[in-house]
Amino acid sequence: MNNEIYSNPLCERYSSKEMMYNFSPDKKFSTWRKLWIALAESEKELGLNISQEQIDEMKKNIYNIDYELAAKKEKEFRHDVMAHVHTFGTQAPLAMPIIHLGTTSAFVGDNTDLIQIKDGLQIIKTKLINVMNNLSKFALDNKSVATLGFTHFQAAQLTTVGKRATLWLQSLMLDLEELEFREKTLRFRGVKGTTGTQASFKDLFNGDFSKVEKLDILVSRKMGFDKRFTVTGQTYDRKVDSEIMNLLANIAQSAHKFTNDLRLLQHLKEVEEPFEKSQIGSSAMAYKRNPMRSERISSLAKFVIALQQSTAMVASTQWFERTLDDSANKRLSLPQAFLAIDAILIIWNNIMEGLVVYDKIIEKHIMSELPFMATEYIIMECVKAGGDRQKLHERIRVHSMEAGRQVKVEGKDNDLIDRIVNDDYFKLDKAKLLSILEPKNFIGFAPEQTEKFIDIEIKPILEKYKNLLGMDSELKV
Repeated sequence: MNNEIYSNPLCERYSSKEMMYNFSPDKKFSTWRKLWIALAESEKELGLNISQEQIDEMKKNIYNIDYELAAKKEKEFRHDVMAHVHTFGTQAPLAMPIIHLGTTSAFVGDNTDLIQIKDGLQIIKTKLINVMNNLSKFALDNKSVATLGFTHFQAAQLTTVGKRATLWLQSLMLDLEELEFREKTLRFRGVKGTTGTQASFKDLFNGDFSKVEKLDILVSRKMGFDKRFTVTGQTYDRKVDSEIMNLLANIAQSAHKFTNDLRLLQHLKEVEEPFEKSQIGSSAMAYKRNPMRSERISSLAKFVIALQQSTAMVASTQWFERTLDDSANKRLSLPQAFLAIDAILIIWNNIMEGLVVYDKIIEKHIMSELPFMATEYIIMECVKAGGDRQKLHERIRVHSMEAGRQVKVEGKDNDLIDRIVNDDYFKLDKAKLLSILEPKNFIGFAPEQTEKFIDIEIKPILEKYKNLLGMDSELKV
């Protein structure tokens, strides 16, 4: 590691080897060479004068990339594609005359970008499925654990820990649906020429449009794509990049929402992310257990969400058949977005594998609020026993106001139940009141909803992708 130059934290600290490789020079430039080979093979199949020896020589040198020579050539030509054409030609001299035949730079550049997007989506999908699997287990394990609901972060009607987790899970389900759609509809640029008219191939194939169409289809299929753009300019439509970025940003939004909730719950000491034996929360405050993982996800998610604007601006400012003001931006935005989402899902999976629920703290918080929430139920019980609804309502209102004052002004515990027990008008003993205050009476159908959601929405997904389950969620740092 060279400590005298900037290193990207996404690579040094967060992302996986497989995602880093997907956007590495080795993947990029070996894919360029595979594209040139697919082009040569297809042109040969369609009758151009290309020998098998030339193709074999190229195949032998797919991964034999002389980066030093390529850098020297790029400095000389000020053109990265031609630098690599000449570098490849030096290693495969027989093939030099037919490398890149009829194409423009976007043939290797754009098609490689699309291959990296396709492979990147598969990596993301694998990690997404694993997070969903762990979230579904957590939801089912805690489907009946009553907890305070929060609206406006103020105590509201009870829900369950598991039901709340289904909301996080549902966001990821929607993200997966979008990812599947993007995978299904992703098109290859193919073989289109300098401005998309295939003019150079018209010359090569003596005006035979059907052969040029076959060339486009052959190359696309050899590179793993059934769908291709029927028309392009010099480049594929940059809306594709914007749509992919929107997908990645949607996943970032889901992750950020989850970590917001978890950080608030950890503050309440109800739920806590994993904390390792030797982990240090603060250099000064030795007792601290900070939600470091959640905060890291939050930080990376903000980065990806902000990148949405970048690809949108590129897509909206491409002139006519193309301008080059997309190039430097594309080198930065999409790879880093993929790396960041990869990291987010690794961290999220790590959290889910060690998430701790503190039932007693949750119960304590419930009982500090539930007496207020249960007042309507208490009134109904007393009315059934012959009480006057209006008088009951007024007496319980007065008791509630005083109990609330003591909690907020004097810092005392909520004594509303004791006040009601000691008020002879209610004619309820403490045992009866506590039976009314059983938390399970206030969670509605949360357990049933959790089970139903997992059964009808999530289990089919996990079954469909069961071959993707199982991943290393170890953090680098």
